[in-house]
Amino acid sequence: MGKQINLPTSGTQCIGAYLAEAEGKPKGGLVVIQEIFGVNAHVRSVADRFAAMGYTAVAPAFFDHLETGVEMDYSDAGMAKGRQLVTELGLERALEDVASAAESIVSAGKIGTVGYCWGGTVAFLSAIRLGLPSVSYYGARNVPFLGEKLEAPVMFHFGEEDSSIPPEMVAKHRHMLPQMDVYTYPGAGHAFNREIDPGHYHQASAELALKRTVSFFDKYLAGA
Repeated sequence: MGKQINLPTSGTQCIGAYLAEAEGKPKGGLVVIQEIFGVNAHVRSVADRFAAMGYTAVAPAFFDHLETGVEMDYSDAGMAKGRQLVTELGLERALEDVASAAESIVSAGKIGTVGYCWGGTVAFLSAIRLGLPSVSYYGARNVPFLGEKLEAPVMFHFGEEDSSIPPEMVAKHRHMLPQMDVYTYPGAGHAFNREIDPGHYHQASAELALKRTVSFFDKYLAGA
């Protein structure tokens, strides 16, 4: 089980975060970057899972800048509010929070990021702007940044049935970043890793993507 901590930001405000510590000597540290629904039960479970695999994981509560303790469900109302909050927050402030979260677990060793949906794009930008090895799950906002120089390796996961990320968008990733791994998963749609949401979870794809993700971090964090 993890615990709640506070993270400093570039202003005077602190934001919350969920910290899941690896038992024994960690293989490295991971910043787990949420979807648009806040640091909810699913995001906490993702952090716990990585901790069980040897990586100390921290999930910053980005929305604390705007409203404390935001956790939404996957209803239309929750989605609408989440989209409003990420628009108001902005990507630059999110990246500042990722940097702060990474600093908070620096004792774990080398740090990477893993992000989902909106967080998938924040993770991608973390490889560009912060130089952190990153894994991006179904980042629908990645395309505008594909031409920027990567400062760290990145891995991409996409569901082949994701209506928000059509095949031509995935193809742009492969064209612009041919040196990086871009994986697609037959039968999987958007949010296929979200195990508490039967309407989106695709077990076989989630398990394979996790295996590839851990191998990536074992190489670039634990093995570096």
